[in-house]
Amino acid sequence: MSRREGEGCPRRNADGVQNCDASANPSSPVIAAFRVFQQELDTKHDKHERLFKISRDVTIESKRTIFLLHRVTSVPNAEDILNEADIKLDAVRQKIGQIAEELRGDDIFQFHRAFTSGIQEYVEAVSFLHYIRHRSLISLEEINARLVFMRTEKADPKGSAEAQQPAGQVLTFQVTPSDYLLGVADLTGELMRLCISSVGNGDIDTPFQLSQFLRQIHDGFSYIGNTGPYEVSKKLHTLRQSLGKVEDACYALRVRGSEIPKHMLADVFSSRTTLIDPEEGVV
Repeated sequence: MSRREGEGCPRRNADGVQNCDASANPSSPVIAAFRVFQQELDTKHDKHERLFKISRDVTIESKRTIFLLHRVTSVPNAEDILNEADIKLDAVRQKIGQIAEELRGDDIFQFHRAFTSGIQEYVEAVSFLHYIRHRSLISLEEINARLVFMRTEKADPKGSAEAQQPAGQVLTFQVTPSDYLLGVADLTGELMRLCISSVGNGDIDTPFQLSQFLRQIHDGFSYIGNTGPYEVSKKLHTLRQSLGKVEDACYALRVRGSEIPKHMLADVFSSRTTLIDPEEGVV
């Protein structure tokens, strides 16, 4: 019986590839071009890893700032906490300056996934601080106005005396609208926790202020609908849950607030918020 055509070809093809590799000309233009591609990909991957590490530091420090800000309801002088939070956020901005330096001359969207989580956490922290101070939502323009950095670079020491003077270079980092929206969506969870701690300290006015503010944020996200980033629709469900918990607590305070001692308000709040179905939001 004759051998079918093509049988045994994989072995011959493998031998052919090995022979081609052994006889490849190092000076071939094709080989040279692929070596350039290899260097470009290695450089891009290394930059991606550096940006990811910086973003992780930004996330950690931003979370620590948020934890610090939650203490404002339990201390006699809240301004000391706010000033300390300002110092921490200044350090976070220096980290973001490192991201701006890494991205200098590159397309930001090539590496956006490497640092987007850190930027969202920073937006959440800075907007939380702004709300505690001013009872309003910080704008995207205000956030970007604080992300301007001055970098000094020394010229060639062999040059003239004027060239040896350190030259200042301005670097800017622009938070994208999608990162801003996602950071604001995460802010609503922190405001809900602020409401809990406020009630626990006998403050029955803050929950009603937070309820109105969260309703305004919810209405704003509702206008976006399905036209915004995909992640926004996912976080809208969590936003509705936070709003529902705050509104349910306000209802309890309004109906039974005069009957319950202030030191027991937090227990009533916690018991009522656990009754909300986690799979349901506020319509």
